[in-house]
Amino acid sequence: MTFNINDTFNKELPSDPDITNNRRQVFNACFSYVIPRNPTKPQLVHFSNEMAEEVGISIDSMKSKRLLDLLSGKSVLDNTHPYSMCYGGHQFGHWAGQLGDGRAINLFEVLYNDKRWALQLKGAGETPYSRTADGLAVLRSSIREHLCSEAMYHLGVPTTRSLSLIISGDEVLRDVMYDGNSDYEKGAIVCRVAPSFIRFGNFQILASRKDYTTLKTLTDYTIKHFYPEIKTDGKAKYIEFMKAVSEKTLEMIIHWQRVGFVHGVMNTDNLSILGLTIDYGPYGWLEGYDHKWTPNTTDSREHRYRYGNQPQIGLWNLLQLANALYPLIEDTQPLEDILQKYNKDFVIKYKSMMMQKIGLLLDKNIEKDSLLIKDLEVLLQDVETDMTIFFRNLSNIEKQKDYQKEELLSVISDAFYDQKVTDTIKIKWENWLFNYQNRLGQEVLRDNERKLNMDAVNPKYVLRNYMAQMAIDKADKGDFSLIEDLYQLLKHPYAEQPKNQNWFVKRPEWARHKVGCSMLSC
Repeated sequence: MTFNINDTFNKELPSDPDITNNRRQVFNACFSYVIPRNPTKPQLVHFSNEMAEEVGISIDSMKSKRLLDLLSGKSVLDNTHPYSMCYGGHQFGHWAGQLGDGRAINLFEVLYNDKRWALQLKGAGETPYSRTADGLAVLRSSIREHLCSEAMYHLGVPTTRSLSLIISGDEVLRDVMYDGNSDYEKGAIVCRVAPSFIRFGNFQILASRKDYTTLKTLTDYTIKHFYPEIKTDGKAKYIEFMKAVSEKTLEMIIHWQRVGFVHGVMNTDNLSILGLTIDYGPYGWLEGYDHKWTPNTTDSREHRYRYGNQPQIGLWNLLQLANALYPLIEDTQPLEDILQKYNKDFVIKYKSMMMQKIGLLLDKNIEKDSLLIKDLEVLLQDVETDMTIFFRNLSNIEKQKDYQKEELLSVISDAFYDQKVTDTIKIKWENWLFNYQNRLGQEVLRDNERKLNMDAVNPKYVLRNYMAQMAIDKADKGDFSLIEDLYQLLKHPYAEQPKNQNWFVKRPEWARHKVGCSMLSC
């Protein structure tokens, strides 16, 4: 197995001269060299054959001891120099100063089929940025990250990927709910893959320290390798860069809203400069459609990172990035214009996304269609309604069929968690569905064509929180079969998959308040 190593980040950017692994503040540098921790008894639990192919690894090689040692941190590839990135960030709206890769170690970059991939180990030991933490990860969170990274890719959501999931053979002490009840869990290591893991915070830390020389170097590097379409020079180059990042960030968040994904911890150090979903910590999927829901225990009071607030948090984070890039531009107006455009574009793109979800292609009456969507979003929260099942089943309504009102309601009623819907709510739903069917009558597509379009944007299968927890519970007992089953299921989230119909169901009641199925920590 030979990799086409093509390191750039640790070759073209300034490094921390201190090569010890002591916790410290790192200045005038973008990274520190780090050697991964030697795990006690690594064991390959699962790997993505698709991601292996993307980076040029054969299936047989993935199962070899050489790859096991490499992807667990037990060995380091010759002539490579692992490192952890230096960055800062705003956490829950407050500037936290230096953060950095506290439990992530970048191994190397690979060029394969004209694509650049950075391989990074999460949970491979302490770094200079670990602060008081141990730099390790547990099987519970690692399963969630491994499965969700790949599931998001197949949903069409911009995301980092996961190559492998490995048990380290070590026990790791964790307080799951941050309530003082710590316990030992199985340690694990995920090999994350992305073109780059650069975040908003990489730029913020340099600007906060007025290290404008390194800030310019990092920005030029990022544009050169990841935004090559930008051909301008001087201030115009950095304005175009900010504009491109803003557009990619909005695109990512619109996809989150489309599939019901809640990131849970949208701190600026968790926002990718490439518009990729990054850092799968306390994320979750909407079960009942609820704009106020967040999966993060540490956000249970403020609900800052709730589902309905994600687009505005994206804008807030972009404002922080604009502040960091300002020293390279020294003009607020173009930055303000970019942020204002984000707001305007969000209104347009969000409505377009919702129109697609309900199968409307022709904007016959802008005001009426907007009202139809607004009324729907209110109704979906009037009674607990499963987001995934509702939108998937909505495509079954036929525009010319002469439905009785009760008949029309039965098309989507499986999505209701409480089957005893009040008469008032029932009447509201019947009226909305009646208006919706009439609106479908103005569309030119046949029912089967519209259903194909709707089913292509409304997934049938997502990684519901309880599904991931079931895989975790089995894995804790040494049974990893459900990880593979879910991995295969989620490779085709828009397909009917009749044999997997048992996963197209509402969250079971036992999972409503179970730890890991409702709210969770990292």
